[in-house]
Amino acid sequence: MRIGRTGFGTNLKRRLLGLSAAALVLPLTAGIAGTAVAGAAPIAHRAPSGGFEEVMVPSSMGPIKVQIQWAARGGNAALYLLDGLRARDDRNAWTFETNALDQYRNDNVTLVMPVGGQSSFYSDWMAPSNFNGQKSTYKWETFLTKELPDYLETRGVSRNNNGVLGLSMGGSAALTLAAYHRDQFKFAGSLSGYLNISAPGMREAIRVAMLDAGRFNVDSMWGPPWSKAWLRNDPFVFAPQLKGLSLYVSSASGLPGEYDHPRAPIDYYNTANGMGLEALALVNTRSFQVRMATLGIPATYSFPSNGTHSWPYWSAELFKARNQILDALNAH
Repeated sequence: MRIGRTGFGTNLKRRLLGLSAAALVLPLTAGIAGTAVAGAAPIAHRAPSGGFEEVMVPSSMGPIKVQIQWAARGGNAALYLLDGLRARDDRNAWTFETNALDQYRNDNVTLVMPVGGQSSFYSDWMAPSNFNGQKSTYKWETFLTKELPDYLETRGVSRNNNGVLGLSMGGSAALTLAAYHRDQFKFAGSLSGYLNISAPGMREAIRVAMLDAGRFNVDSMWGPPWSKAWLRNDPFVFAPQLKGLSLYVSSASGLPGEYDHPRAPIDYYNTANGMGLEALALVNTRSFQVRMATLGIPATYSFPSNGTHSWPYWSAELFKARNQILDALNAH
């Protein structure tokens, strides 16, 4: 019996010592585990409430910078803002050429502004451009409709409650993305977009413009002018697929307006260039309006009597579209 009691007492002491050690170790391990979880990839949750952030999002083209202003109250809606033909690699022009961030700072919608994509039309290209030594093939449609939403979902942004709006190149691209990805977008907006690219001379004009903006070869994008890819990306052609979307479509006359104040020779050149580009956008947009009317598809149209192809006018149009966007995304 003594031996048994001695063995029992020894075992009890060992157990108590073991429990004491465990009690000391558990807080330490809990702290380590908490740090690991915090440092891991974000788990789907409510979006941050307000604030501005720049993130690098993985893609088949390599990491893509995306500038984000989070919804003021952590809502799940997002508005993608697309750049123009001369999109820069450091910043999306909506962040510095306009007051878009201020316009939507108190609204419950996240502004998503991808950086880069010069002359891309935010499309999936067939091959790298062979005129300028492009290393990888543009895959912007895949990025904007799969890879970027995958990331944003981990930050609390819905895959199904989004709008997309762009200017010029980004205008036709916004309608294209919304037409073919109806599960993602509830709103689409085009400001001074080229919405009838099958019209006479348009494909040639796009070819020249892309050569001027980065020496990009349009044949690497959608193939030769008779390729079906051109028709797939022409809003005038795929217009029936826009039925049921909330749409905002705008183009000014091309006549100088309140934001045009040329002084130096370069200013006069830029103003003249902006007049021509906007006049061409107006012809395209009016043709698109007629096409939509024949299909019985409603849209909100804005045709200011004055305005050139320049950022101050697009900033003003974004503000005009604001209530419609917030209504479509239930993001007031």
